[in-house]
Amino acid sequence: MLLDQLSTLSHPERMRVFRLLMRRCPDAVPAGEVAQVLGFKPSTTSVYLSALQKAGLIHHTRDGNSLRYAVKLDGARDMVAQLFTDCCNGRPDLCPPAMVDPLQRMAPMSDHKHNVLFICTGNSARSILAEAIMRHEAGDRFNVYSAGTKPFSELNPFAVEMLAQKGIETGSLRAKNVSEFQGPGAPHLDFVFTVCDLAANEECAAWEGQPISAHWGLPDPVKAEGTDAEKRLAFQHTFGAMRNRIIAFTALPLDTLSRASLQNEVDEIGRTKEDT
Repeated sequence: MLLDQLSTLSHPERMRVFRLLMRRCPDAVPAGEVAQVLGFKPSTTSVYLSALQKAGLIHHTRDGNSLRYAVKLDGARDMVAQLFTDCCNGRPDLCPPAMVDPLQRMAPMSDHKHNVLFICTGNSARSILAEAIMRHEAGDRFNVYSAGTKPFSELNPFAVEMLAQKGIETGSLRAKNVSEFQGPGAPHLDFVFTVCDLAANEECAAWEGQPISAHWGLPDPVKAEGTDAEKRLAFQHTFGAMRNRIIAFTALPLDTLSRASLQNEVDEIGRTKEDT
């Protein structure tokens, strides 16, 4: 199985599909969206998805008439474990330093405020709401930031209005590029959450220090149509869903969970329905 998996991933386009699904984990992504994001023909995408599924790296679920694909985490973990055990003789000194017990680099919660970054494409609505909500709810325990892969110059007025109505400070909020959080002088990040599918779909360099990351995708309230009242209702739904996730996250006992358990918890939060 290991050789089949490595052979499957040795194909650069199949690897692109696998990397996309890994970035969208725990989401299950429609085959059509995979094709659109990566610029593949539907028939080509089906061949790549079939090969990855046959290798035990992804699985699919049916949603009506369409199929949705997601990473099969057990299969991916088994592949890495076999590679480490069989090829590296189980020697941790042969692994890159960042892979060796990363939990040891996470200081206990009582020692410092963890740094959290929320990423969206425009950094004008969902990620801004997340930054403001989390700073309001748990700013004494977390340093909170947000950024965009292609940030707008101005924040969405409905997002700012919604926060102000909830009594949440907005004066310090601004749209930022993810480049502010990469390279020398950037804050060491403990958690990175993507909150829109477009940002999660984009290729980006691995974050230094291996922060725990997860995809908390929510529908874009900016795309809501209709009257201003209907648009405000869409932002209300997004606000409520984001706040629910943040409350669940800030309630986690970060100082007692293992890294694997913590990753499972933040992934599970990302599966939460968008209920207010």
